[in-house]
Amino acid sequence: DLYRKVFVFRKDPSDAYVLLRAKLEQPLQNFTVCLRSYTDLTRPHSLFSYATKAQDNEILLFKPKPSEYRLYVGGKFVTFRVPEGHGDWEHVCASWESATGIAEFWLNGKPWPRKGLQRGYMVGAEAAILLGQEQDAFGGGFDVYNSFSGELADVYLWDAGLSPDKMRAAYQSLRLPPAVLAWKNLSYEVKGDVVVKPRLRE
Repeated sequence: DLYRKVFVFRKDPSDAYVLLRAKLEQPLQNFTVCLRSYTDLTRPHSLFSYATKAQDNEILLFKPKPSEYRLYVGGKFVTFRVPEGHGDWEHVCASWESATGIAEFWLNGKPWPRKGLQRGYMVGAEAAILLGQEQDAFGGGFDVYNSFSGELADVYLWDAGLSPDKMRAAYQSLRLPPAVLAWKNLSYEVKGDVVVKPRLRE
């Protein structure tokens, strides 16, 4: 149980990562991914990397610079420009819907203008899911200069879109619907220099 705990990625740059195990029976036509990060990195870094054998950027949440987030689906991406952080935790949720090709992005409980991405696409179910590295091959092919350094917490993946109420609930750490990946009962394996520690502040 990782309640009130965080993953600390100690090194910069880093070759460490956390492998997540999800039980996905079928391809995803919708998804929502949420997580909280705390870092002072200014270089590009990966937050959540979901690769299949056919596509290394099947789902990728990536931060190329402090004022920008990118959401990749099936190798294509949209950019969400954000204010630069003030040295605090940032909570992000990104969701995507195949039928409309609509991507939603929420930062600290607030929605950004929606964008269009990969209408009609299907996200493959057999995936390597990693925190801390960006996969350029299934389960590998890392570039240490895209690695994450800092603290990560509250990682969730749903095989559905979330309502605005639930998006805000994720930000506020309230009760959430059952998830494919849930922080409270996360099945994970640490690879390299990552330490689980209590959160320093709420």
